[in-house]
Amino acid sequence: NSYRSILELWKDKMGLIQVKETENQYTYFGTIMEPVIKKEFMKRTGLKVRAKNCILQSDEYPFMLADIDGIVKELDGSYSLFEAKTASAYKQEVWQTGIPQEYMAQVQHYLCVTGFQKAYVCAIVGGNTYYCHEIYRDEAYIKELVEKEQAFWNCVVTEIAPNVDGSKATIEFLNQCYPKSNKTETELPQQAEAFVESYLKIEEDIKALTEEKNRLANCLKELLREYEKGYIGNHVVKWTTIEKHSLDSKKVKEILGSHYETCLTTSSYRKFSVA
Repeated sequence: NSYRSILELWKDKMGLIQVKETENQYTYFGTIMEPVIKKEFMKRTGLKVRAKNCILQSDEYPFMLADIDGIVKELDGSYSLFEAKTASAYKQEVWQTGIPQEYMAQVQHYLCVTGFQKAYVCAIVGGNTYYCHEIYRDEAYIKELVEKEQAFWNCVVTEIAPNVDGSKATIEFLNQCYPKSNKTETELPQQAEAFVESYLKIEEDIKALTEEKNRLANCLKELLREYEKGYIGNHVVKWTTIEKHSLDSKKVKEILGSHYETCLTTSSYRKFSVA
């Protein structure tokens, strides 16, 4: 889940944070549309979808659970999974060729728990386009998935936090956990030294790469000159004029006078630096 940090998930499992389940328009309409998608699938395939109103647990890997949307009985008597999804029109291109990666992980996880060989993943995209993809059990994928889930669950069992990653979700989670400093100082643990050295080395590399990137951009700008767009092979180079409107705060202050202060809002953030 690209929207949730693995560190947040671990703290949730450890009971260290209170996670609020908030319903948004996507989850709401996903629930509303599930029976509609099931009905459409049965109409188009002639197969029946039966609900499984319980949480399934793997015998081999007890930490693996599955809350599936339904089970399909195939004509040969075997069983397959059924999953119903809804997505915005922006996801149209993804669904035309397959399913999003986060759903692939979910489906392979469910196939591992159930032992089934196939899943039907059906979606209504943009409110009016129906897709149905047959996803087959991938043993190599499942093996890697189980290893990663086992590693994470070991962190829960041993109460040792997983390694912090560089995802946007983790950045946002840490910002939410520690929105303000307490204005005091602390001595960092020894492991921080390796982090600092690596951080500074990467900063130097980024600076060098940025300078080289800017050099190449300048070479292309000199070739473009007054032209906005240029072509070379399968590539397009653009140097576009962008007009930007900004507010002249000094002039606004002169016009509003004493009322200027009432229009100001205050926000804060924590600036990170290493030296």
